[in-house]
Amino acid sequence: MALFVCFVLVLLAAAGIALWPLWVRRRRARIAGRPFPAAWRRLLRRHVPLVARLPARHQLRLKGLMQVFLAEKPIIGCRGLRVTDEIRITIAALACLPLLGAARGIYPELRQVLVYPGAFIVDRPVTEAGGLRAEQRRVLAGESWSQGQVLLAWDEVKRGAATPGDGHNVVIHEFAHQLDQAGGPANGAPALPTAEAYRRWSTVMQNEFDALRWRLARVDEMGPGLIDAYAATDPAEFFAVVSELFFERPVELAAGHPALYAELSGYYRLDPASWA
Repeated sequence: MALFVCFVLVLLAAAGIALWPLWVRRRRARIAGRPFPAAWRRLLRRHVPLVARLPARHQLRLKGLMQVFLAEKPIIGCRGLRVTDEIRITIAALACLPLLGAARGIYPELRQVLVYPGAFIVDRPVTEAGGLRAEQRRVLAGESWSQGQVLLAWDEVKRGAATPGDGHNVVIHEFAHQLDQAGGPANGAPALPTAEAYRRWSTVMQNEFDALRWRLARVDEMGPGLIDAYAATDPAEFFAVVSELFFERPVELAAGHPALYAELSGYYRLDPASWA
């Protein structure tokens, strides 16, 4: 009898595991299908003008994604910051932009978003000369952790949302890192469907990364260029920085770096240059 009970429990557990994704999809569909609150719509128009560029079908999808994001991902104020609807709507809109084109979940590893009033300090271990380990203190406007947290400075979030044509957006940047970190540490190569896609991505990104470093070594004679120097830090930062440009300055990115734009367009399954 005991063996039979154990067998039934195992079957029920297996059935629960199998049905869990279906339950999540149905729950998310219900949330996304709810009417988008009028107050949220006004906040979106006032504080995230980038959304007005989107075709109508993308605006509708974005609002559904935002509702699911806000239902599942806590946004927590730090250092005395009170989280208002303006903060929640601004962050949710910009965080969901990278999810518009491809069905890749709602940042499945993300547990919470921590928001500070301004720049915050992070201590990181570094290896110094001689192999000694030490703590390096950095002042940041954003940080994405593979342990399921994104940290943001609200003043920088607000500034980036209000100026959608400058190519700098800390929310898009950090959530690009979240996509990159979905399979492990960020390395500039987010999840792609095939080995051939990885080969093509690697070739284009490496060529562009090398070209950026080459240009920066000659910046006095060549000028700053479209891609910010911070992208030359490492491949992970390169992916995050060019993702900002992809959504904020897509026409210029497509014109100046067509192969790079094509790779990003294929990954995000979007063509924001056509929205202008």
